[in-house]
Amino acid sequence: MLKVMSLMKRKEGMSYDEFRNWALNEHPPLAEKLPGLRGYRMNVPVAENPDSPYDAISEMWFDDEAGRLAAFGTDAGKAAGADAAGHASSRFHFMAEEKVVIG
Repeated sequence: MLKVMSLMKRKEGMSYDEFRNWALNEHPPLAEKLPGLRGYRMNVPVAENPDSPYDAISEMWFDDEAGRLAAFGTDAGKAAGADAAGHASSRFHFMAEEKVVIG
């Protein structure tokens, strides 16, 4: 199973509340349409922290890298990617194999 964590910083001029609403309410319906997506979580700090390098971290699970590439190659994937790019000044995708230690 491939886990993709996307660390995002909001666009310049976008308030924390606007970004938080986008991340928790507006973007998830787009992500939910990705074919082959096995799990999805969005993490946003409970309070704004101006010193934080990121304003949200999304977590997505796919069977493998081929599944991730296929999902983002679809119209739904392109729409989700464009939406994220339109709201984030930077995104870093960290891809890993998750090992649950306590769960």
